[in-house]
Amino acid sequence: MKRDSNASIPDRSSRQACRLVSAPHPAVLDVDLLAKDCQLRTQRRSGPGGQHRNKTSSGVFMEHRPTGLIGEATERRSQAQNRDVALRRLRYVLALAIRTPSPIDCGPDDHPSDHDDLEQNIRQRYRRHSLKLNEENVDKPALLAMLLNDLWASGGQPSLVAPLWSTSTSKIVMLLRSYPPAIAWVNSVRDHHGRLPLH
Repeated sequence: MKRDSNASIPDRSSRQACRLVSAPHPAVLDVDLLAKDCQLRTQRRSGPGGQHRNKTSSGVFMEHRPTGLIGEATERRSQAQNRDVALRRLRYVLALAIRTPSPIDCGPDDHPSDHDDLEQNIRQRYRRHSLKLNEENVDKPALLAMLLNDLWASGGQPSLVAPLWSTSTSKIVMLLRSYPPAIAWVNSVRDHHGRLPLH
């Protein structure tokens, strides 16, 4: 992808409204630690064999108490499996809905040690990386959250974010495409700033 010759960091006051919280971003938390911040609700559904057979409470809803956001899974018979899937989905929901400060906003007196260690670990681990992660990769929601922080701060411009990650704009866009809600979110940011969508 070509670098946009008009690329510049938008003024903070002109950015798209978002839910901004202090680091660490909840999507970078260890799954067990995240689960402690959640309320688990179960849903009864018909067991195998139709409506007159045993009913099970295997459907799971994980509500993140600090934000009210929910991850759900009801398709498996095992409540434990549904819990794991619901937590994974919740991390993706959090990655899209929540922003934490980006290094783009760092002043000249800021140092990497001033920022949250969990976020820095993700950034260091995936700097100079291919950014090809499958849906099951435990780091994918965290990586998306960090990239979306940067893309929000940059007005949705991968060309301004790529140097932070020592990667190419095309690799960033490929990662976004691998999770369609992420590229849709970035395109909403781009639209807010009067830019054409990424494809």
